[in-house]
Amino acid sequence: MGKTSNPFRCFNSSPEVIRAAVMLYVRYPLSLRNVEDLLFERGIDICHETVRFWWNRFGPMFAAEIRRRRVSRMRGFRHWRWHVDEMYVKLNGEMVYLWRAVDHEGEILESYITKKRDKAAALAFLKKALKRHGKAEKIVTDGLKSYPAAMKELGNQDRREVGRWLNNRAENSHLLFRRRERAMQRFRQMKLLQKFASVHASISNHFNSERHLVDRQTYKQRRSAALAEWQNLAA
Repeated sequence: MGKTSNPFRCFNSSPEVIRAAVMLYVRYPLSLRNVEDLLFERGIDICHETVRFWWNRFGPMFAAEIRRRRVSRMRGFRHWRWHVDEMYVKLNGEMVYLWRAVDHEGEILESYITKKRDKAAALAFLKKALKRHGKAEKIVTDGLKSYPAAMKELGNQDRREVGRWLNNRAENSHLLFRRRERAMQRFRQMKLLQKFASVHASISNHFNSERHLVDRQTYKQRRSAALAEWQNLAA
């Protein structure tokens, strides 16, 4: 993101307040009015529609910067294993599919929305993930036949792994989004769903401190570092 202009220059609220509102709404399963009430308790009087405008305006910007920093840091490391899975999402009563690629540490690499889950959809999703993140040594999938058909065309079918419980990491990555989906009372537009899924994934990655794997002191250090880096986004 360019540093020549200040993205907050036309807003009366401070960047810290905007970042806090976006983080609360995207990271936690809160409604727009929940965020409005929480900020009001802290002496910040804004309308819930302002929260909606801020996340639409700044959420993709913050997510893009988080993703750019992560990709640049991970460029020199090899990708041991990806876990790829799809989940259904209801959109105005119609079923659409959210595809996810998750790395061996549980971070979401890519989110992609399609109306079908056929070979063409799987191929488009895998091409997008491979172009941005490079190749993985192994790609774990479920038994959906679209995956081997797409991977055969990409020439990496020999890297595919299928097995019971092997893809639990991808399945678990859906839980946070399911909680968020219920709080938002589902989605109504494909464009909005794609936008929120991408923003939610990047912000979830940023604050993922692997609390269950480290001691309390290490967790506190990682949490403080993540918050400090968040406050510097778009600065």
